[in-house]
Amino acid sequence: MTKSSTTKAVPANMGQLWNIKTVLRNFGPLLGFVAIVLIFSILTGGKIIAASNLSLMLSNVFVLMIASTGVFFIMTVGGLDFSQGSVLGLSSIIFCWVSQYNIPLAVLSSVAAGAAMGAFNGFFHVKFKIASFIVTMCSQYFFRGLCKYITTKGPVPASLQVLDLDRTGFKMTLMLIVLVVAFLIWHFTRVGFDLRAIGAGETAARFSGSRPDFTKFMVYVASGAITGFASFINVVRVGSITGTAGRQLETQILIALVLGGMPISGGARARFSNIIIGTLTYCVLEKSLPMVFPVSATQQLVKGIIFLIVVALTIDHQSLKVIK
Repeated sequence: MTKSSTTKAVPANMGQLWNIKTVLRNFGPLLGFVAIVLIFSILTGGKIIAASNLSLMLSNVFVLMIASTGVFFIMTVGGLDFSQGSVLGLSSIIFCWVSQYNIPLAVLSSVAAGAAMGAFNGFFHVKFKIASFIVTMCSQYFFRGLCKYITTKGPVPASLQVLDLDRTGFKMTLMLIVLVVAFLIWHFTRVGFDLRAIGAGETAARFSGSRPDFTKFMVYVASGAITGFASFINVVRVGSITGTAGRQLETQILIALVLGGMPISGGARARFSNIIIGTLTYCVLEKSLPMVFPVSATQQLVKGIIFLIVVALTIDHQSLKVIK
């Protein structure tokens, strides 16, 4: 009797494991990306996959994918960061200033500036136990105000030598370096384990030897530093910085990660592929929608519908909780 009941239980469990929802959660983002590329290739008559359009899309991918990498770590521990656009803008200004003297020093300065702003967010979040989205919304306005104050008299130009670095191969190499380092940390170090454990539950993570408060603080520092590095590529692309630099970046990152299948609550269901698939999906949508729907309001409507569908299909209600 025991053998037969066990034999019957295995197929039932396997059936539950591989139900439609599980398949959508695991493979939905990739299938969605392929579907979006195919649909918009048909609707645009193949223009979206033309070499010129692919080049334009790539120019938008670099900054978004690098900045999304840092926020991915934050979301894994169950947090959010709405200050990324302002961090990028202020770090870009600092890079422009220092680039007039030395470009490598300017890169280090922008990374240090991003890390300092990330430490600001992490300190108030961890020390005073303020929800991450509240802290980062407040710092968003603070950093954005500094950007606008600095650029009151006009854009802040970078050194002319920076423009010589505006090469697709160079920017691609930098992006791949960031992704490879982040991937190795995520999969092959204790840090990656701690991030997933904290996102799943801080109490259990603490008993497993993790230090949730210190780890969360360092995650914000690292995310700020990564965005500070992204500001280097941002300046290389645009040449000078205004007070609106990086505007809406935080929204773009959040949408991109969710489109890539990133669970809002973080934890063990986070996958590194969320960054790559999500960023590519978002960039394809951003480039394709104006070709199909010339009216801006229609573009926003379609984008919102797609975003809601993806969230509805991929969200995990069992692990959903209040953002930390």
